[in-house]
Amino acid sequence: MEYNVHTLPNGIRLLHVPSASAISHACIIINSGSRDETESQAGLAHFIEHLIFKRTEKRNTNQILNRLESVGADLNAYTTKEYTCIHASFLHPYLDRTLELFNDIVFHSTFPEEEMEKEKGVILDEIASYLDQPEEAIYDDFEDIVFADHPLGRNILGTTESVEKLSQQDIKDFIAANYHTDKIVVAVLGDYSLAKAVKIFTKYYEEIAANLHQNNRKAPAQSQVITRIDQKPIMQAHTMIGSTAYSLHHPFKTGLLLLNNLLCGTGMSSILNLQIREKHGIAYSIESGYSPLSDTGIFTLYFGTDKEKVNRAQSLIYKEFKKIRENPLTEVQLQKAKNKFIGQIALGEENRIGLIVSMAKSLIDYDKIDSLETVFQKIQAVNTQDMAQIADEILDEKNLSVLTFYPLA
Repeated sequence: MEYNVHTLPNGIRLLHVPSASAISHACIIINSGSRDETESQAGLAHFIEHLIFKRTEKRNTNQILNRLESVGADLNAYTTKEYTCIHASFLHPYLDRTLELFNDIVFHSTFPEEEMEKEKGVILDEIASYLDQPEEAIYDDFEDIVFADHPLGRNILGTTESVEKLSQQDIKDFIAANYHTDKIVVAVLGDYSLAKAVKIFTKYYEEIAANLHQNNRKAPAQSQVITRIDQKPIMQAHTMIGSTAYSLHHPFKTGLLLLNNLLCGTGMSSILNLQIREKHGIAYSIESGYSPLSDTGIFTLYFGTDKEKVNRAQSLIYKEFKKIRENPLTEVQLQKAKNKFIGQIALGEENRIGLIVSMAKSLIDYDKIDSLETVFQKIQAVNTQDMAQIADEILDEKNLSVLTFYPLA
């Protein structure tokens, strides 16, 4: 897909993606997330993401929320371990309005004490709600095992104790230390010329003082293999299996994405879905995931089942892992897996907001954006020897940690 990049003297970049549509999409991505917090600040990056919608130097909450919604646009935001993202979808005439609002809430929020106290209550409710959903909570508890004693292991929401203690000074210090202008990308996908997009972008972002990136992140140490059972007041058992995995920059990243999709990724025809759910009828929910990060990654497999079936399900999963390790994929099997994965990626291009966010992240992570053709070439370049080595490294039972939420007796 065609794209252009324009960089301001302060380091903030514009990603411009032309698209002949009446609907436009934009985002601002900041390369800062929960891994950049200290232990006492747990939940701060997410807290800031909430608070930027509350008050700026010239707008109150209603004015912020209505600035785009009043013209039918959709505005939202989220926080991850490594990013904060604000994104919007809107009709073609409202690009100026959108980029101005992004500027206002990211760089001119005031974080008043009364709004902070109200939003703490909202987040504490969010934490309580999250803990009531074991199929969600187990992911964070498992990351705490895999990334033990490291910020990547902490829940993005923080804890009740940490959120209650967050202060206005914490917010100001975090933004000053982590909102690096050369790690911020404003991305626009829509029917705009490059000249128009640059003009609007420059109008709102050249005023921002430069705050250049210093890499203070530390990679997590190799985790120990742990098996743990936590008893919970729940009806169904939930299990996570997995380990650390390849980073964004590892040569086997594409191969593991392919293996993950083959194992239990998107669709009903994955190996483990057919074996565990369809053939044996053990688990209604089973899914695998691979999340590459800047300096590490994590591979996980989750399933939920009756408590009496946990051991059998786990045994069958390990059997499939062993089968893949001992009987490497043939050329025909690998090509089928590639065709499926390539088709899913191509269909995913239809999600325009997801596409522009993904492209902006790629610009931050790699300083470039691969075309769809290049992505497909990388997938096609994965060979059976690569897949055998990846399977041997990632799916070895002795290297996998296990966490089970088990119903109270």
